[in-house]
Amino acid sequence: MRFRSRSLDPYIFIPYPHQLRAMTKEVHAAHILCKTEKKALEVKELLASGQESFAQMARKYSQCPSGKSGGDLGWFGKGRMVPEFEKAAFEGEKGKTIGPVKSQFGYHLIRVLDKK
Repeated sequence: MRFRSRSLDPYIFIPYPHQLRAMTKEVHAAHILCKTEKKALEVKELLASGQESFAQMARKYSQCPSGKSGGDLGWFGKGRMVPEFEKAAFEGEKGKTIGPVKSQFGYHLIRVLDKK
């Protein structure tokens, strides 16, 4: 992939947003795993209301052991998660809730905490 810069100065590289996604090597994410899409949508609605934080909701609703730690999965690179989850996490915007994303484990609500 060839990168183009938004800068007119040849010594300053300012990437376009789609190029930043291509350059991401690792993602720090948290998730809430639900058994059904209906439950995932209910939890997403509760998150949108802002009554509780993502971590509190993960502790309360997640079916994954990571729920005990607020759903935090830590940093991971490509090839470490199931493809559907990985794609959503790497393409997702920092700070936004993505999903529900269906995988063999259920339905994930994913929060991208950071990228590098």
